[in-house]
Amino acid sequence: MTEILADLTGAGWEALVPFIVIGMLAQLVDGALGAAFGMVSHTLLVMLGIPPAAASMATHSVEGFTSGAAGLSHAVQRNVDWVLFARLVVPGIAGGLLGVWLLSVANLGLLQPVLLVYMAAVGTYLIWRAPRRAQTFRRMRFVRSIGLAGGLFDAAGGGWGPVVTGNLVAQGLTPRTAIGTANAAEFFVTVTILSALVGSFGAEAFSLAAIGLLTGGLLGAPISAYLTRRIPSKLLMLLVGIVLLALSLYGVVSLVFEPVPTFPRF
Repeated sequence: MTEILADLTGAGWEALVPFIVIGMLAQLVDGALGAAFGMVSHTLLVMLGIPPAAASMATHSVEGFTSGAAGLSHAVQRNVDWVLFARLVVPGIAGGLLGVWLLSVANLGLLQPVLLVYMAAVGTYLIWRAPRRAQTFRRMRFVRSIGLAGGLFDAAGGGWGPVVTGNLVAQGLTPRTAIGTANAAEFFVTVTILSALVGSFGAEAFSLAAIGLLTGGLLGAPISAYLTRRIPSKLLMLLVGIVLLALSLYGVVSLVFEPVPTFPRF
């Protein structure tokens, strides 16, 4: 912590401004659409000249805190279905712990193409469906399985938002409720995963970039939750579909072309 304060003092507080802006933009996208904090923040950090590995570390270390702020903000905006939240969060935590354990005994890289195919399929479906009919509520199915899979993919490399939010919206849940509920549950899943991986992350993870991302993310969380409540359902569904499809296409490019930075967490 002493080194962090010294870094801030030496660099000048104005050095935080670009990172605060990046964190705020990333949280606006993630909090309003349910995915892409890692993609947006990592890409912009690399564009600023931050090494990809350092950008990934900063993004990962901050996301647990921003997901908590996003979940609280969605609760204030009444975007959270608490019954559905309870059905998601326990399997999600279990999936996260399972994913952390599997990381220690096996290479889970093969799961990434599976997630990308899933994201592309759900994103395409949502883009096709959005303009065709109004969103109608249905009884959600396979919720515990979705939470378990979301936690597993999140620990293995990222995927809670695409797996959980995308599936709930595809099943017919109102987009703002799906996004708000998934964001609220994500906090507990993310904190569990970060706690299990604490040996891989130290105080050094909280670099100047990470502190700026965290500040911007906390500022952006209430705004994104408000936008989720105000954006029409059809438009919100279309935007979720576009984000999922863009994430999957970028992921494919990242797998094919090694120089393109890959993102350990979406």
